[in-house]
Amino acid sequence: MFKQMKSDIRTVFENDPAARGLFEVVFTYSGLHALWAHRVAHALFKRRWYTLARLISQFSRFMTGIEIHPGARIGQRLFIDHGMGVVIGETCEIGDDVVIYQGVTLGGTGKEKGKRHPTIGNNVVIGSGAKVLGSFTIGDNCNIGSNAVVLRPVPQNSTVVGNPGKIVKQNGERVRDRLDHTNLPDPIVDMLRSMQKEIDQLRAELHESKRNQPKGMVTEAAVVSSAKEE
Repeated sequence: MFKQMKSDIRTVFENDPAARGLFEVVFTYSGLHALWAHRVAHALFKRRWYTLARLISQFSRFMTGIEIHPGARIGQRLFIDHGMGVVIGETCEIGDDVVIYQGVTLGGTGKEKGKRHPTIGNNVVIGSGAKVLGSFTIGDNCNIGSNAVVLRPVPQNSTVVGNPGKIVKQNGERVRDRLDHTNLPDPIVDMLRSMQKEIDQLRAELHESKRNQPKGMVTEAAVVSSAKEE
């Protein structure tokens, strides 16, 4: 247990440059307090001491402003920064090395029983105010932008922003939306380019025709022009 607590404290120092001392971290970081309370509540929940587990989680919510259902499964080195308004549902599963900022909701979308909350992979960052709603998976190494609303699975190594959430980067490369105004086709520009291409082709054919014309040959146009002058 103490080994786990040391790991949790170390995680705070690794993720928050504002953390200046052990006393400060242990006594003033609400995210750390909520995590420790959850570990106790979750242990009781697994032993079917549901009411006591809920009482502990409710007390933690009152003290920290962070609501974590005792049934939620949380991995190693979770860091909840600021924390106020964070909600983590009963069937939510969180992997290792996850960072969650204030106002995040990991919730469900209906009243069905069973798995109804998201599964968060390893090394995921969820920005302030983001909502991840439903029973699906957020892959490893993902970044969920602030105030994003995510309602469907996200593949690993992705960045999601907006409402509804859209993948804007995957595997280090930008993902372009076909309906992005900066990428929409311009029919006038396309028509002008087509006309320019045809003009260039006609010029090339005319130039080739003149080059292949025998020297001394009088063209019909030249004869007509000469007749008019006379």
